[in-house]
Amino acid sequence: MRRRLWPRLVMLALLVGGGYVLYAVVAEELSTSRLQARYFSARVRDAGYADAAGPSDRIRFPDDGPYDLRFGYSRLPQFTELLEARGYRRERQARWSARLLEITDSGLFAPYREKTRAGLALLDCNDQPFGAAPAPDRAYAGFRDIPAVLVNALLYIENRDLLDPEFPTRNPALDVRRFTRAAMDQGVRLFNDRHEAPGGSTLATQIEKYRHSRAGRTGSPHEKLRQMASASMRAYLDGPDTIGARQRILLDYLNTVPLSARAGVGEINGLGDGLWAWYGQDFGEANRLLGAAGMGPGPGRGPLPGEQGATQARVFKEALSLIIAQRGPSHFLRRDTAALAALTDSYLRLLAAAGAIPPWLRDAALAQPLRLRGEDAGAQDRPEISFVSRKAISGVRTDLLRYLGLGSSYELDRLDLTAHSTIDTGLQRVVTDALLKAGTRDGARATGLYGRNLLRDGDDPGRLAISFTLYERAGGANLLRVQADNLDLPFDLNRGARLNLGSTAKLRTLVTYLEILSELHEAFSAMTPAQLKAVTPPRLDALSLWAQNYLLTQPDKSLRAMLEAAMLRKYSGGAGEAFFTGGGLQTFSNFERWENLKIMPVREAFEHSVNLVFVRLMRDIVRYETYRLHPDADAWLNNPVAPQRRAYLVRFADQEGSDYLRAFYGKYRGKTWPERFRRALENRRFSQVGLAVTLRSIEPDMDLEQFARIMRATLPKIAKAPLTDEALARMYGKYGPRSFNLNDRGYLARVHPLELWLLDYLRQHPDASLDEVLRDSTAQRQEVYAWLFKTRNPGGQTRRIRGQLERQAFGEIARRWQRLGYPFGAITPSYASAIGAAGDRPAALAELVGIIQNGGVREQATALRRLDFAEGTPYATVFGLDMHGKRLLSEDLAQVVRAALVGVVNSGTAGSLRSALAGSGIVAGGKTGTGDHRYEVYGPGGRLISSRVVSRSATFVFFLGERYFGNVTAYVQEPYAARYAFTSALSVQLLKSLAPALLPLARDGGARVPLACQH
Repeated sequence: MRRRLWPRLVMLALLVGGGYVLYAVVAEELSTSRLQARYFSARVRDAGYADAAGPSDRIRFPDDGPYDLRFGYSRLPQFTELLEARGYRRERQARWSARLLEITDSGLFAPYREKTRAGLALLDCNDQPFGAAPAPDRAYAGFRDIPAVLVNALLYIENRDLLDPEFPTRNPALDVRRFTRAAMDQGVRLFNDRHEAPGGSTLATQIEKYRHSRAGRTGSPHEKLRQMASASMRAYLDGPDTIGARQRILLDYLNTVPLSARAGVGEINGLGDGLWAWYGQDFGEANRLLGAAGMGPGPGRGPLPGEQGATQARVFKEALSLIIAQRGPSHFLRRDTAALAALTDSYLRLLAAAGAIPPWLRDAALAQPLRLRGEDAGAQDRPEISFVSRKAISGVRTDLLRYLGLGSSYELDRLDLTAHSTIDTGLQRVVTDALLKAGTRDGARATGLYGRNLLRDGDDPGRLAISFTLYERAGGANLLRVQADNLDLPFDLNRGARLNLGSTAKLRTLVTYLEILSELHEAFSAMTPAQLKAVTPPRLDALSLWAQNYLLTQPDKSLRAMLEAAMLRKYSGGAGEAFFTGGGLQTFSNFERWENLKIMPVREAFEHSVNLVFVRLMRDIVRYETYRLHPDADAWLNNPVAPQRRAYLVRFADQEGSDYLRAFYGKYRGKTWPERFRRALENRRFSQVGLAVTLRSIEPDMDLEQFARIMRATLPKIAKAPLTDEALARMYGKYGPRSFNLNDRGYLARVHPLELWLLDYLRQHPDASLDEVLRDSTAQRQEVYAWLFKTRNPGGQTRRIRGQLERQAFGEIARRWQRLGYPFGAITPSYASAIGAAGDRPAALAELVGIIQNGGVREQATALRRLDFAEGTPYATVFGLDMHGKRLLSEDLAQVVRAALVGVVNSGTAGSLRSALAGSGIVAGGKTGTGDHRYEVYGPGGRLISSRVVSRSATFVFFLGERYFGNVTAYVQEPYAARYAFTSALSVQLLKSLAPALLPLARDGGARVPLACQH
């Protein structure tokens, strides 16, 4: 028996001993984490990354965790696609080690030392900061800066053993007691959903959760394990000893813990920003008060006297409430502040009982109420913005928003991005000061802005919006150096407005004219003389006829010679002719009387900005485009029964009818039916028949009683034709909706028939969109213009067909302009587009001058030369300009236009600039333009009924030397515009006043390093 029992006792002893040893090993590991320290530190030892030139094929980007979204790390693939489409390339990017790739590919978050603060930083052309938005704004620089009472409170509430120095290798991502209790609580909740189950996360895993898990939440047990494993990897980045890492965890937590969001502030992260946003506390003062509230004896420790003591206690209570509120920030801080106050008071007692805070601090804090500041307090604290001083910054930020596809400045500000701009901040300040000075009476006089064609003695320069833009062509790109104006509004006059810039449009017209002749040269110069003689251009195609004759008769048939000859073609400046354009008969005038009496070359007309010459030149361009599209147009235009005519008449009816419907729809959009009904009748003088037809058309279901009541209420009493019951009943029956067609009803009512149709349609479809209105009115639009299709009216048909052909021609001209940077989808289909009616943007005109200055090659225009994303992280990516130009104009054409621009300064409308250039050796050129935008109403026979000045502008788009170009614009809008009579001479004078600051740049022979404007 003893022999059998002995082996069993030995086995039992071995099992007990083995179990004890295992228990001791596990217990020691749970206390010391020695094995974990060895494993994790070995795993992350080679998990590194390094930047290298060019795009990286060894990189991973994170998922959409809040931290990675906020700083832009997870959006870098999207940013890369957008930026490379805009001409940027990846100059440098991080390369990951094999171990780092292995860790992230296994599903963990990338282990690296993450940034606490980041945000958009803007640098100027010399890499000096001129705009930054780091977040969070208020943060502790180091662990030793955190007041002891805050450290004690946070540890007691969240992670009591975190800073225990007894076991230097302890894993801060795992708190066994807290984790075990959380697991048990979750088990109880399976049977009792009212049981409280606080989380078991350590501070380290909480950071991983709110930074990298989707929406900052733990969605599954697997996600919890992912957070814990990732936090463990990160804790051992510096090796097995985690004491420094644990201090950094506490520091990072206080600096980045999410604390909901507020209107006017946005997302709030970190205790520092939380104290300011929720309680209005100054972070520096709060820390001074909290630092004096530490435990134990010491100089300056303990309660402060009087009111300071109360403030000290209140600040601690507020900080404690934020530490507690992180469990449900939106709930506690936005919805149930009473619960937050009660929980804070409870923790004050617990902290004092545990010895984490002194009793006097508990008592003083309990006596203080917890009051959150008002909703709008954050916005009120922000300093007032001077938009004038921030124009360059705003422009760069606007470009960034567009380049990165972002929807708001708020998103942009939070990116981990350093943007190296091209802005010359020194010159920007000089120009801004000059523009502000020019807006005062004394400053305007000192600048020379009063005089002939300038401001008059009574004019107030303070009403003028003045803008200035300067680019430098350097390193294969057009770099924005200055973008300034004196408009204290978040609006960019250079790039954000469609302005009538007057005769600057002649530059676009001239380029189009020479482009057409270049195309004709290419087509005709390849022909033999016999072939060329056989060509028969239409009689009205003056440009084709001239090109054919030139190449048949002139010995020098080169493109350059032909374009120079084209500049000498002569046109009349006479203002006595009326032009059928833009759908009607129009007349134009010149600025100077002598221009009306001359026949002059195109070059002279360009230099002196003669309107009638360019109106006639535009007519030739339109005719060329018309015959290019329809070589046989003359044949069928003169044949009343040609089938082509009907197609154009159908198009005219559809287009004009659509235009009317758009106007009527805008009149009635967003109104109820009673409002629409009243609007249809107001401000009109109806006859009895007209009102009867209108009422029976727009509301066919109206009964006789309602009809009679409205008729009597609307029409004045007329003794000769009283509205008797019999007369009203007769009209009610006679003018019903089926008694007359739509055209006849419009004639009888003296109301456009499509307006009658639209009102009836909206009665039946009150929420119809404009697209639905246009879709369902196709037949009615044709019906209204049925009279036009009758062959007894061939003259009216021909005029309307010519209008359609003109629209098509202007569509082709618009495409030519757009290819050279014109910023709008269409231009006004009128010869007046040659003198400014189409509108333009100063910045777009400057770009055209840059193309001409550069011999016809378009360089990329930008205010951003380099973008550094995520510097110092595994996602670091640097974008630089991929600088290569695109030829848009032949060099011959560009040189001819450049010479014309020089002529404007040497002997034309910008001649006053010559004195500023004297002795500098700098060649300058440009184009002036005076915009006089009026709203005019004409009556029958072309009689002018009223005229209102909408705006007035003066623009000079210029180049200086071989590298600099830009524009200067002065603008005034109604109701003040009518008081001013300045011309483009004002903008030339403004540039002249800036010459002392600009000419030294242009005089520099280009020795400066490209992309670094070190003035």
